[in-house]
Amino acid sequence: MYRKILVALENSPADKSLLPHVSELARRLQSQLLLVHVADGWAARNFDELKLVESAEMKADRDYLQQTAAQLQAAGLTVTTRLALGNPPAEILKTAQEGNCDLIAMTSHGHRFLGDVLFGSTIHEVRHRTSIPVLLVRAGT
Repeated sequence: MYRKILVALENSPADKSLLPHVSELARRLQSQLLLVHVADGWAARNFDELKLVESAEMKADRDYLQQTAAQLQAAGLTVTTRLALGNPPAEILKTAQEGNCDLIAMTSHGHRFLGDVLFGSTIHEVRHRTSIPVLLVRAGT
């Protein structure tokens, strides 16, 4: 059913809530995992246009993806990674589409009204702009 699962990682403790769920799902369904983190700092958002060098944050994000992938691969899962740059919802959607993903897995932090009003919610945009099923796991559970 789910051959390829995009796992949107934050490079935060919230990922510890999400990874056990998607690992077990992938194991049971023999799915591939595509780990994605979207670097969205100033350097990441202007990387291509200004031909910048990779920032320390981007390097740390890439290392995090590789370490997480290695742990999942050691557990017998098939895993690839992608460090995307720019707007998180747009990059998650683009990567899911290009990667032929059957499921998008993300963590939820609950409503943060003022932050959601000012900046929008990545989950809100992803779930309203895709036809791919979205699995949400509450962070910290």
